[in-house]
Amino acid sequence: MGSVTAMVSVLLLAILLIIFLILKVRLHAFVALIVACMFVGFAMGMPLAKIGTSIEAGMGGTLGFLATVLGLGTILGKMLEISGGSERLARTLINALGKQRAHWAMMVVGFIAGIPVFFQVGFVLLIPLVFSVALETGMSVAMIGLPLVIALQTVHSIVPPHPAAMAISVLLGADVGKVIMYGLLIGLPGAIIAGPIFAKYLPKMDDVKPPIHLVKTERLSDDSLPAFGITLFTILLPLLIMVLKTIIELNFPKDAAFMPGVNFLGNPITALLISVFCAYWTLGLARGLNMKQILAYTDQCFGPVAGILLIIGAGGAFNRVLIDSGLGVGLGKVLTGLQLNPLVMAWIVSLIMRASVGSATVAMITSAGIIIPVLASYPGLDPALVCIAIGTGAMGLSHVNDSGFWIVKEYFGFSLIDMFKSYTVAITLASFIGLLGTLAVAKLLGQI
Repeated sequence: MGSVTAMVSVLLLAILLIIFLILKVRLHAFVALIVACMFVGFAMGMPLAKIGTSIEAGMGGTLGFLATVLGLGTILGKMLEISGGSERLARTLINALGKQRAHWAMMVVGFIAGIPVFFQVGFVLLIPLVFSVALETGMSVAMIGLPLVIALQTVHSIVPPHPAAMAISVLLGADVGKVIMYGLLIGLPGAIIAGPIFAKYLPKMDDVKPPIHLVKTERLSDDSLPAFGITLFTILLPLLIMVLKTIIELNFPKDAAFMPGVNFLGNPITALLISVFCAYWTLGLARGLNMKQILAYTDQCFGPVAGILLIIGAGGAFNRVLIDSGLGVGLGKVLTGLQLNPLVMAWIVSLIMRASVGSATVAMITSAGIIIPVLASYPGLDPALVCIAIGTGAMGLSHVNDSGFWIVKEYFGFSLIDMFKSYTVAITLASFIGLLGTLAVAKLLGQI
């Protein structure tokens, strides 16, 4: 199949097939992506044997690195969960900022605590705190909870070691330290504006009575919680190590005698392994747990990540089939011919995919595969900025096909209309602000 029009038609049909299989047939995203891989292979006339090997190579190449990183990152999140570290962060920040600024404190808690934990885990972990703080301060659940949710989703989409953010960093060949720095810098303004500032001006919503089982009636004693400083240090340690590597690389020659050691320590696998052992001590052994208990908690944390790994692997396979089939070349010509800023293009593609399939992870992985052929026409563009553009795009337009949408709705007890007025509008606002921030950083760095 040679014509560009035919190639683009195959891609569009593949995307529609993914959407149909996920939303209508109710297939798991992993299965839907593998079916789409085979459809592209058949439609592009790939040899049958080549289709299977291409899928295998895409899965293996993507997961070979990510499985280790995500496994270690999941342990960090579990240690934060069992130690009460999130409550310590919230309590300290609310005391420091005052109850009248509790919505700001919850945004900061979500932004920090969301670094090592998945969106759904962080939300379920912190939701009792939302209701308790709302009752204690007299603020609405929306005003307290929305800043937390927006911050969690922002970090989940654009800051490694979160699965999709790390996956597209690998696929695009981006420096992970740069992605972290750009993600934190660009994500924070969006979390602030779409969180506590937007929440203050929310349209009137029905009062929500917090479910009794989700309200913490008994406050844990300060002595039973880890110290604020050590909790914050443990959460941020992997980011500090990886960002420090990037800073050193920017300021010293690559052939310096100490660079091999810096590269080893700053590798995400090494950085996360160091951080896991640190968490085992600071949030575990130092607080009375023994290694048998820690082993049990470690075993518990791997189950939830398995499905995400399969989706990411299938996304990598889809990307590989696009390249091996020759479809990527034709796609690159079409997108380049649109004369759009490549960062805006990446954001739009990701936003459309997010609105279509619901899952931010699927949207990001698929969008990376679509955008990669375009980057050849922009050799000077930092792929880390492309990662952020894709991640911010995948944040927006959350609606009824997004599982996270329903989690927030059911826990908060909002009506469907209230969810659209609050969460959907807020997360899309954060997405747009993220695009503006990405473009501003790119302009500042002379990338566009």
